[in-house]
Amino acid sequence: MNEDIRIHSWPCSYYLDTSKQWIPGKLSLTPTSIRFTADKTGELLVDFHLSGISEIKKESSHLIFSSLTVLEKGTKHWFSSLHPNRNVVFNILEHFWREQLVASQEGGAGAALESSKGRELTGMLEGSQKRLEDTARVLHAQGEQFDNIMRGLHKIEGDMDVADRLLTELESPSWWPFSTKLWKSPVEAKPKETPAAPDPKSQEGILLRIPVIITHRTDSSAKPGKLTVLPSGLEIQDCNCQLLHRFEARDVDDIWVHTPYEISVRQRFIGKPDTSFRLLAARMPEAIPILEMQFSKKIQFLEDALGFAGARKSPQADLGTSIWQAATGFLGAAASPEGPDKEQVQLQKVSQEEAKELRQILKKLKGLALETEAELERQDEALDSIGSSVDRATLTIERQNRRMRKLT
Repeated sequence: MNEDIRIHSWPCSYYLDTSKQWIPGKLSLTPTSIRFTADKTGELLVDFHLSGISEIKKESSHLIFSSLTVLEKGTKHWFSSLHPNRNVVFNILEHFWREQLVASQEGGAGAALESSKGRELTGMLEGSQKRLEDTARVLHAQGEQFDNIMRGLHKIEGDMDVADRLLTELESPSWWPFSTKLWKSPVEAKPKETPAAPDPKSQEGILLRIPVIITHRTDSSAKPGKLTVLPSGLEIQDCNCQLLHRFEARDVDDIWVHTPYEISVRQRFIGKPDTSFRLLAARMPEAIPILEMQFSKKIQFLEDALGFAGARKSPQADLGTSIWQAATGFLGAAASPEGPDKEQVQLQKVSQEEAKELRQILKKLKGLALETEAELERQDEALDSIGSSVDRATLTIERQNRRMRKLT
């Protein structure tokens, strides 16, 4: 992910301690840093990493009202006249700062080894494994939906068999002397009860849940909350885990990807305002591929996100192949000590310690790929069966409608 991408920027004033004056300009947020650029000169006055921040606070004094302070390596930076307002800027900055701290803590243990070839390959393979696991979860949830549809279609076919028997009774009643079924008892005509299909919502699992900044209609209402991605739809909750809105999958009309970190979800209505939420999150790049699978026909990448979509889509297969080839070549180098090249020898030394871990990841990746392929084949067969069942049901309903019209 490009660390120089601008997530948000806000007009504000920065207190320059050297000249004891407020400088108008823009405060910008990137995935890893905070920057301030002066309006008149275009000079970059502030540029520091999110991981270097000790504290973000809303403060005021007898001279400075409604300000935001950022404590970075013992230096306090003051920002005032924030637009659209101080609360919005504070919520967004604090969200990305906290997520950066969490990411730093999770990756701190192995940070010293990141420079080695083995760790680079391990990191890439672990990322591929996570994406494949996310894909497998989505496919599994989709397969459960197909199974529920099949159960529903079987129940419909059973109901239509009952309707067919009842229509036959009406067309040739038991008291009619020429009836082929004389005095058929009601017990014999009673259909078998079909067990009701279980409610999929009560059994579905969570595909992904991430902290987000929620904007509903106006920019002045940006507040922290959570986005939960489910097989049946999306749930948006506030910071107290209270449900703000649930989008059923069929109710989602548009998903716009503004940047790799910000999306909008909309449900359209006729005669009343649309329901729309704008969601900003440091972990949104994890959610977008899952949303793209679930809402492939409804998701749209806007101008600032086209590079992100292209980087993920176009070379994805080549990237996976190159990672696989690099890993297998790496393991081959670990097994074969031949070769006078100094770089090759250094690679072998590192690989001796990490070859086992790479083999385990490759084995898991192969197993996941085979399982995913088998699930896709099963779902293709289920789709064919669903199509055939729907066609049969349509013909049967039309035939029974004609028979009922003749009876009336």
